[in-house]
Amino acid sequence: MDALDLLLNRRSLPRLEAPAPAGEVLENILRAGLRAPDHAGLTPWRFIIAEGAGLDKLGTVLENAAKADGAEEAVVTKAKNAPHRAPMVITVVANVTAHDKVPVLEQHLSAGCAVQAMQMAAVAQGFSGFWRTGKWAYHAAVREALNVTGDDEIVGFLYLGTPGCNAAKVHERDLGKFVEYL
Repeated sequence: MDALDLLLNRRSLPRLEAPAPAGEVLENILRAGLRAPDHAGLTPWRFIIAEGAGLDKLGTVLENAAKADGAEEAVVTKAKNAPHRAPMVITVVANVTAHDKVPVLEQHLSAGCAVQAMQMAAVAQGFSGFWRTGKWAYHAAVREALNVTGDDEIVGFLYLGTPGCNAAKVHERDLGKFVEYL
């Protein structure tokens, strides 16, 4: 797939099915994440992969967070089932290192770039993905369960799998509404 075509026509698909990326394909996805912009070579990220029983474990983490908030049963069930929207979920954590030239925000953005790079690598290899955060990414119980401490942040849950539907046409945006020149 041509890189520019990939970037200009990328779409998140709401339905992902098995199989998930594996072997060399998964390694390519992870290596693409490691190529994200990284000021001072801090590698400010870590990736937590959930598939199979790992999806159940992640679901339990989200379920416990919903229960801790006293959520209605429907919300608890939705949280528990959320990881099963794809055969693989990679939780991307901004793993912050104190540095006088690289602020925390820049390290969070770098981890976000890693998510984007991994999603593009998945699509380039015939898979698909969608990036979600949502309130559970910031919940204390989820942070604790995934060992996210201090300035570290979950920047996204990257759902990966085989497309289970066709992508909608890319909606063209008017550049004039988003671009200005000095």
